[in-house]
Amino acid sequence: MEADGESFFDSMGIVPIGVLSFLGLFLLRRFFKGPQFSERVSAKGKVAVVTGANSGIGFQIARELNLKGAKVYMLCRNEERGNLAKRELAKLGCDATRLIVCAVDLADFSTIHRFANGFDEAALDILINNAGIMFCPKFQLTVDGHELTWQSNYLGHFLLTELLLPKLKSAPNGRIVNQSSALHLQGRMVTPEEADEKKNFDRFTPYNRSKLAQVMHARELTNCLRKEGVATVVINATHPGVVATELLRSTLADMTPIRQIWAPFRWFFFKTDKDGAQNALHVALSKRTANISGQYFADLKEKKANPIVDDSELCAKLYEYSLQTCLKK
Repeated sequence: MEADGESFFDSMGIVPIGVLSFLGLFLLRRFFKGPQFSERVSAKGKVAVVTGANSGIGFQIARELNLKGAKVYMLCRNEERGNLAKRELAKLGCDATRLIVCAVDLADFSTIHRFANGFDEAALDILINNAGIMFCPKFQLTVDGHELTWQSNYLGHFLLTELLLPKLKSAPNGRIVNQSSALHLQGRMVTPEEADEKKNFDRFTPYNRSKLAQVMHARELTNCLRKEGVATVVINATHPGVVATELLRSTLADMTPIRQIWAPFRWFFFKTDKDGAQNALHVALSKRTANISGQYFADLKEKKANPIVDDSELCAKLYEYSLQTCLKK
């Protein structure tokens, strides 16, 4: 009997250890998920444009904006995939009448012009420059003659923003979100023209550079708007966090069989697409960010950006180059 009693109490000791272990894992997973945007706000009557809305973070951003009442233009490179995403969003409770799929390829300026010319809303409340590509394995030029990552992540969004700026100025509080990355901290700027040269290409540099340019864009456009006396439009850059999205499709981590091996670890240590959407939603919708512009956000807070962003001369040069490149006749 005495031995049985000892065995019973030994087994009882395992229970609190198991509970503590579970609690520890739960808290750790919650940490990796990051803070969630929980502010009660409505987007009813608002018009939003989201690039890369057919999958990943963009899909989740479009979903949340629509569920909060916004009319969402889903800009997708592939219209068929965009329509599939729209049907999936409808199954998830979205109002399909407020989801408009538009074929826009950021690597082709003509498609951006076509969309902007046909955009007949009286005003645009929210523009989320979300689409992007990451770590392309080889150097490629777009139809417009620019390095693929540089145009897809930065120049295409710059052009879209410029063309839609009059609509944003017509809104009571136009908000622009540039989906950047913490990797912009690793970025360095060669002269912008050199971004298109093959000698400056490797697998990682173009992505980091393009994300730095997006933060610099937010800073300089803010300066330009304030000089014009426009205080109703704000633009900020965001970091979604470490998210396992389709952006990783060109990386070693997403190649079979590595993808299968690391899948459980990816689920635990990485944010989901929905988690990754939280920062952009915070900047686009929160009452606390309504008057903040030219800043970089991560984990729903303003963070220190790459010191290059504080170089007003470099930011102005990048902006002028971008105007000349994207809007040249």
